[in-house]
Amino acid sequence: MRFFSFFLFFCNFIFAQTQYPKDYFRPPLDIPMQLSGNFGELRSNHFHAGFDLKTNQREGLTVYAVADGYVSRIKISTFGNGKCIYITHPNGYTTVYGHLQTAVGPIQEYIQKTHYSKKSFEIEMFPKPDELPVTKGQIIALSGNTGSSEGPHLHFEFRDTKTEFVINPMFFGFDQYVKDNKKPSISGLFVYPMDSTTVNQSKQPVLLNLSLQEDGTYLAGKVKANGKIGFGINAFDFDDVSENRNGVFNVTGFLNGDPKYSYQFNTYSFDEMRFINAFIDYPRYKKTGQRIQKLFMKTPFALSIIKTDSLNGIIPVEPNLASAYRIEVSDYFGNLNSVTVPIEYDSEAPLINAEPIISNYFVEHNKDSNFEKDNMSVFFPSGTFYEDFNLNFDVKNNRIFIHEDIVPVHSNFTITIKDSTYSESLRDKVFIARLGGNSKSYNPTTRKEDVFTAKSKILGQYGLVLDTVAPVIKINKPIQDKWITGVKNIQFTIGDALSGIKSYNGYLNGNWILFEYDNKTRKITHIFDDQLLAEGANDLKIEVVDNVGNSAIFETHFFRSQQK
Repeated sequence: MRFFSFFLFFCNFIFAQTQYPKDYFRPPLDIPMQLSGNFGELRSNHFHAGFDLKTNQREGLTVYAVADGYVSRIKISTFGNGKCIYITHPNGYTTVYGHLQTAVGPIQEYIQKTHYSKKSFEIEMFPKPDELPVTKGQIIALSGNTGSSEGPHLHFEFRDTKTEFVINPMFFGFDQYVKDNKKPSISGLFVYPMDSTTVNQSKQPVLLNLSLQEDGTYLAGKVKANGKIGFGINAFDFDDVSENRNGVFNVTGFLNGDPKYSYQFNTYSFDEMRFINAFIDYPRYKKTGQRIQKLFMKTPFALSIIKTDSLNGIIPVEPNLASAYRIEVSDYFGNLNSVTVPIEYDSEAPLINAEPIISNYFVEHNKDSNFEKDNMSVFFPSGTFYEDFNLNFDVKNNRIFIHEDIVPVHSNFTITIKDSTYSESLRDKVFIARLGGNSKSYNPTTRKEDVFTAKSKILGQYGLVLDTVAPVIKINKPIQDKWITGVKNIQFTIGDALSGIKSYNGYLNGNWILFEYDNKTRKITHIFDDQLLAEGANDLKIEVVDNVGNSAIFETHFFRSQQK
């Protein structure tokens, strides 16, 4: 039944493609569409949810509504998609436009009004269907570089309005705007021994040699093994007009012609995003930065894009039975590349042993676990990890050592530290930090008397840090007692060395004013509005508070005359 279901997957996929409207939407930009990132591309802790569209390396390009609808959500954030607009369309889909420089027209007026009513730069709004209607081709914003963007571009998504599942934009006819006649590239292939298996006289993962064949496919070096194995591949895709390495669309592994493991980037939910850390060889990624896509699951996890057989892609290598494993990698346009791996049984003794396991505890991923020593403890709820593993745990020198960040974590675990050495007046200035080298990363910390608690999704070293240092506020161009008529904006650099900035506020003549924050430069900027300025003397105050309550205030006095 599982094998029959696997073949049904391919049939269902072909059927599902025909369900999306092909000619309903227009492009969100009026320049030729070029991708700097595609749907399903592998990112830190998530799969990419849409397209990243190039904007000629600059900001300020016109962004259009791709179809009739209404603005159903607006989110302004210092991270993630930055300034982001969501448009719900009457045919059941929602489009998303991220990293915007600014909205325009009634949408921007709505945003500006909300900034001042909530007295906050970071806001989230859910307009009603009749508040901000838009028509196909209407200008809604200008492209930008806000949030976690690493350069000017437009992030563009499709979502199912009811389920919130993200959907590959190619299904909506956007393939007609992308030229791609290049087949994906396969740059690396690994074979993984399971349990006590030896592969090519090694009990560690082996990188296989690849030989290009006359027909353009690859032949891998022979695999000689004596037990269960799995494969992992490093692959990416190019289109005809961009030099960017994009993600591949489909990967399928066949054993002697029978499909064993497949995934296709068509649609998935946000709840599945973090499964990327189980999807790839996470330890190798943390050590080398290389994302090897595994074609097996030692312990199954619920990532819907994966279809597999009853062995979850694991290949048993048995005596007197030679096999061939073929991996096919394709893009959305059907360009395909493949590699064939000959497999045979071999019982030779290993020359390379498995990496030694240095640990003092064992964690079962489907059970609660609690480890405690001295005044510190860590609690892992069931489901924190994807697989069972050997854990290093210790407490020494006022630090709790919780393994190292080479094991992927799916959900929060809890760190608890009891410490009575800090006086009551200082305890609210203490937080649990992740410690690495000279860095101290803040974790939101709660306290009950002398017991401190924090949650995290990253293994490593943790300890208590006292932060009594106020944030820093620096004006970029001093204006004290100056006439600044004609100056369009004012800018400050703000920062905090330990716990980080929690909030900031600006006040002009005692009234709250909007400062926009750029996390990449740590700058806050206010664009002057003559309606908020007084004729002549003006007082400006900036207040910045860090995550443990230390605050800093900057005040200045300037003069301005109303321009005519």
